[in-house]
Amino acid sequence: MELVEANVNAVKMSKEQKKLIRKQIKACNILLKHDGIRTASHVTKNLVLANGGLGNGVSREQLCEAMKEMGELETIIMSPHKPYAFVTYSSEQSAQKAHGLLNGHVLHCGDNSVTLYLSFVDSVPCEAEEHVPLPEGLSLVEDFVSSEEEAVLLAAVDWSTFDDVTAQKALKHRRVKHYGYEFRYDTNNVDKDKPLSVGIPDECVPILESCLKDGHIGAMPDQLTVNQYQPGKGIPPHVDTHSAFEDTILSLSLGSKTVMEFRHPDGRVVAVLLPGRSLLVMKGESRYLWSHGITPRKFDMVPACDPQPPAAITPDLGNPGNLTLSKRGTRTSFTFRRIRRLPCQCAFPSVCDSQGAPSAPVPSPPSPPSLPRCHGDVARLEEEYVHRVYNAIAPHFSSTRHSPWPRVCHFLSSLAPGAVVADVGCGNGKYLGVNPEVVALGCDRSIALVHICTERGFQAFVSDALNVPMRTASCDACISIAVIHHFSTPERRLAAVRELMRLLKPGGRALIYVWALEQEYNKQRSKYLKDQSREPSGSHSTTKSRSEGSASPRRTVNSHGDAGVTDVGRPDTEVSGPVDQRPDEDQAHNGKLSVHTNRTAFNSQDLLVPWHLKDGKGKAGKGRKGEREAGNSVFHRYYHVFQQGEIEKVCGQVAGVKVQTSYHDQGNWCVILVKD
Repeated sequence: MELVEANVNAVKMSKEQKKLIRKQIKACNILLKHDGIRTASHVTKNLVLANGGLGNGVSREQLCEAMKEMGELETIIMSPHKPYAFVTYSSEQSAQKAHGLLNGHVLHCGDNSVTLYLSFVDSVPCEAEEHVPLPEGLSLVEDFVSSEEEAVLLAAVDWSTFDDVTAQKALKHRRVKHYGYEFRYDTNNVDKDKPLSVGIPDECVPILESCLKDGHIGAMPDQLTVNQYQPGKGIPPHVDTHSAFEDTILSLSLGSKTVMEFRHPDGRVVAVLLPGRSLLVMKGESRYLWSHGITPRKFDMVPACDPQPPAAITPDLGNPGNLTLSKRGTRTSFTFRRIRRLPCQCAFPSVCDSQGAPSAPVPSPPSPPSLPRCHGDVARLEEEYVHRVYNAIAPHFSSTRHSPWPRVCHFLSSLAPGAVVADVGCGNGKYLGVNPEVVALGCDRSIALVHICTERGFQAFVSDALNVPMRTASCDACISIAVIHHFSTPERRLAAVRELMRLLKPGGRALIYVWALEQEYNKQRSKYLKDQSREPSGSHSTTKSRSEGSASPRRTVNSHGDAGVTDVGRPDTEVSGPVDQRPDEDQAHNGKLSVHTNRTAFNSQDLLVPWHLKDGKGKAGKGRKGEREAGNSVFHRYYHVFQQGEIEKVCGQVAGVKVQTSYHDQGNWCVILVKD
C-alpha cells in the first residue's frame, strides 16, 4: 500500500487516475481489515485481485482469459464465496505488467460487470486438498447413459399436454410427471391401491436392466417421477418417505449439471456434483437418514477439473482454491423407486414413519410443547420450532422479505462512508445492500438463507447470534431485525444484546427490532391486525405484514422442503396491561405454549405462530412438513413477543450501554443503543 501512496505523490495524475488510486487503496484496507490480507509495497510474482472472486460472479475461466494476456500464469486461487482471488505469474515482470495495465479493468461476466483492483502480496494461501467422502450408501456413476440414450429419454416425456395418466403438475419453477404411481405432495406418500394407467416408459427399460446387471438395484422399479428444473431453480432438503418406497432410489440427471447437497442430522453438509448423464444411487444411510436438496442459484461452485474418482466437492473441505463457476441450464431428473408393500424396518427408527417416528421433524404436535425448564428443553424447543422450521420454509420466507423497512433504511443511511456494519440474523440479506457506502457483513443461523445472500453478491456467513466469529470492537454499527424474539429465555435474550455490544466499537450504535405484544398502540392498529379485515372470518391469514413474525403472504413460491434465524432457552410469563393481552390462563396453568391465531391480538407472550404454505405453490419437502390444514402445510415458529418497555429493560442490564431512543414501528418495539 505504501508503494501505491508513493506513486500518488511522485506523479501528477488526472482526476480519473487519482480516483482509481483511491479505490485501490480502499480495496487494500478492506482486504486487510476483514480478511487479514496484507499487501506488499514492492513488486512480487503474486497478486491479489479485489472484486475478482467467485463471490463476485467471476469464473476461473473468465479471470484466466484476462490475466494470461499479461504473461505466463503459475496458479490462480479462488476461494468459495470470497470477493477476491490470488494470481501468481512465472515472473515479476509479468505481474508488474498486470498490475499496471489491469488496475481498474472492467471484467464482463455475462450480465455482470466487475472492476478489478490489483495489489502485490508476498505469498498466497496454501490450499491443501482433502478428500471428503460421500455419505455412506451413496454412489455416483458418471456417463451412465450416452448422449443418444439421453436424447431418447428426454423425447419420451411429452410436456406439451396435461393429462391425468401421468399426473402431470406445473409447479412454480419445475414441471413434474409421475409414472406407475403418483407421488402425492399433499400427503407425502403414494396411494398404493391406485396405480396410474401408464407405467414406466419402455424407453427406460434398457437403462433399468443395466442397473440390475450392474448390481445397483435388486428388483425393477415400478414408480418414476420426472422433474424438469428451469435454470437456477432447485428443491429444498428432504428425505423420501420411508413407508412409501423401498431402500434403493435411482436418480438419473439429464441436461445441465448441478450440485446436490446432502445434510446429516448432526449438521454435516456434503455437496456432490451431478454431471449430465450421471446416475446417483442412494442406499441405506444416504437414503434413509441424510436429506438431499438443490439450493436455487444461477451458478454452482464446482472443481475446475472434475474430481477423480467421483466424490464430494464440499468447497470448505476439498481443495477450496481449485474452484470455478458453472452456469446452470435446464435439468431433467428421472427418479426411479419401488413401492413398499410392507412397513419399513430400516436401521434408523428415530426418523422412520413406519416405526413410529413423526413423518416430519417439524409437526404441529397434538399437545403443544411445554415452556423450557432446563438447558435441554431450551435446545429442543429452539431446534424444533425455530431452526428446523426456518430451514424448511427458507425459500418461501425469502420471497416474502424483499421490502426493507424505512426506519431501518434511515438508520443504515445515516452511517458514515466506510463504516463497518454487522447484520446479525441477516435472513436473505435485504438490508446488506441498502447503503453501498458502508461495508456490510451478514450472518445467519440458516445456511439456506446465507446461500441466498451470497447469490445476491453479499458477504454473509453461517453463525448463531450468541457467538459471532468477529473481533471485539470491530463494528461501527450493528442491526438485529426480528431476531431476538426467537430466543426462549430471558438469559439468552440478554446474551444476544451483549453479543451485539461486544462487536461495537466505543461510540458505535446498534438498532434492534422485536415483535411487540401491543399490536395496537396510540390508537393505531398495526398492519398485521389491519389485514385481518380483508379475510373471511376465521381464516388463517397469509397476507404480507410489515411485522416480521407474520404468517406467509398469498404470493407464494414452490418449495419441496428447505429465515433470518439465529441460535435461539424459560420465558417471561408476567405480563401487565389490558386484560385481553394477558397470558392465557390455561397456558399459565399447564406450562404449554399456545398456538396463535394469525391476524389477532396476542393472548400470551410465549407462543407458536403458524406459517402457511399452499400445496402446489409452496411446499415443504418430505421430512419437513408441518400439519395439514385446509390444503396447506402449516409450520409453527416459537416467539417471545415483547411488551412495552421490556426490550429497554433487557438492554439496561448490559454495562456500558445507553438507550439513545426507542419507538414502536408497525407492531415492533425498536431501540437504538450507543456503546459508551
